[in-house]
Order: sequence, then C-alpha cells, then structure tokens
Amino acid sequence: MAEVSLKSHEQVSKHKRTRSHPFVYLLPHLAIFTIFFFIPLIFGIYIAFTKWDLVRTPVFVGLDNFKNILFSNSIFHDQLTSGLWHTILFVLISVPFCVLVPLSLAVMLNTKPKFAKFFQGLFYLPSLFSISAVVIVWSLIFNPNYGPLNTLFNWNQVWTGTQPWAWITIVVLTVWWTIGGNMIIYQAALNGIPQDYYEAADIDGASSWKKFVHITLPSIRGQLLFTIVTTTIAQFNIYGQPLMLTNGGPNGSTTVLMMNVQQNAFGSGQSLAGISSAMSVILGICIMIVSMVQLFLLRNKD
Repeated sequence: MAEVSLKSHEQVSKHKRTRSHPFVYLLPHLAIFTIFFFIPLIFGIYIAFTKWDLVRTPVFVGLDNFKNILFSNSIFHDQLTSGLWHTILFVLISVPFCVLVPLSLAVMLNTKPKFAKFFQGLFYLPSLFSISAVVIVWSLIFNPNYGPLNTLFNWNQVWTGTQPWAWITIVVLTVWWTIGGNMIIYQAALNGIPQDYYEAADIDGASSWKKFVHITLPSIRGQLLFTIVTTTIAQFNIYGQPLMLTNGGPNGSTTVLMMNVQQNAFGSGQSLAGISSAMSVILGICIMIVSMVQLFLLRNKD
C-alpha cells in the first residue's frame, strides 16, 4: 500500500509539473508585457484624468481634460478635430494600398516565377529599416532641387510642400516601407490552399479572375481580416512619416493627432501630459471602434 501511495503521489507531482510548464514558458513574455505595456497603459489612462507637468505630483481633475478637448472652443479642441481628421484621412488612403499591393505581390510570387526568392527578399527588405532611414531616402528622392524624380523627368514639382502631393508622398513611403510583413503572411496563406481546388476549377473552365475571387480570397479570409485590422491600427498611430518628411505641412495639412500628443507632452513650454493622455485615450477608443466594426463586417458568416 505504501508503494502504491508513493507512486500515486509521484504521478500527481509529475502531472502538476507538466501542467505548470506552459506557464513557466509564458512568464518572460508576461513579465515584458506587464512592465512595458500593461502598467504604462493603466498609468496613461489615469494621467488622462489628471493635471500633470511631468515634474510635480499629478492632480486629479476628473473629466475636465476630456471636456476641454471635446466640447470647448480651446486650441486643444482644434488640435483634436484637425489632427484626428488628418489621421483618418491617412488611414482611408493608405490601408487599401497596404493590403492590396502586398496581396498582388504574393499572388504573383505564388506562381513561382524566376528569381522568386530574390524578389521576395527585395520586397521584404524595406520593412527591416527604421522610419528615420526610410524618410531620409525618400526625402532625397522627392527633393525638388536634385531629387531623381524632378531631374529625370524634368519636372519642377515641390512634392512635400503642396497638396495633394504631400499626402501622396507620405502614402507612397508608407506602402513601400510596410508591404513586406503582409506579403509574407499572404504567401504563407496561399501556399496552404489545396491545389485540388484550382484543378477542379480548371476542369470547369473557370477563368483566373473567378478562381481568385471564389477560391483564393475565401481561403485566405482569416489572414486578410488579420492584416486589415492590424494595418489599420498601425496606420492610426502614424507619427514619423509626416513629422520628418513634411513637418506637418503644408500649412498644417499633414499634422496628425500623434504629433499634437507629442507636442503637448514634450514640446516647448510647460508639459500638458494630462491633455496629451486624454487625446491618446480618445484615439485609442476610435481605434477600438474601427477594429470592432471591421471584425463585424469581415467576420466569417458561414
């Protein structure tokens, strides 16, 4: 009986250790997530309800920051409306290109053309660069005096100083910089589609377009939903491109909300961290609403 009891105890202990292994592996990620994301998130939301200059102790003011931003005629209301509108405009223009361009490249590479691996690496390479390096390269390309565009085609266009060209340059830069990640996701999804589907469609005489619409797109629906939502979230947080390429111009027409958040919190003069945090919370709520709408509209209804 003693031996049976000992074996039973050892089995229970082994079972507990086995069940605890996943949590041990998750601990590093959970620690990093808690320290660098969850705690700052909670603290940032708290700061949105305070008046704080980053030096003295935050003073709780309730909803005053949100009232000042949303309902008053203050400069912060103007910053929110104009900055949020410019952000939404950028999202509406850039997200379709950031989804369709890498999808088109993935479909073409999926046909296994010559040098497919080379072009795959070439298209993915820009995503490895920092935004600073990307902006420096494209600012040289769009330079009105000695940039290759104006020089080669004998144009006299001030790309980043006039509209709509300022937005076009930002969108082109962003699409070039971000297509690699989505392209890899689409390639993996396309490789997982059974070839039997296409062979059956060939027997029925389906065209390439019909095969793409009725086989390819439904088969990668989950990946499309994932990339659309994540790309939209990323583009709502646009900051570096308009700051470094156009400096918010011309006439503030490319000043996005994150630029106003940064300026209020860390610009010249006294810091308005509470106002900045309140703007960030409003932006976060907008992102959540848009993401939920996308998930609802693009969900699998089968």
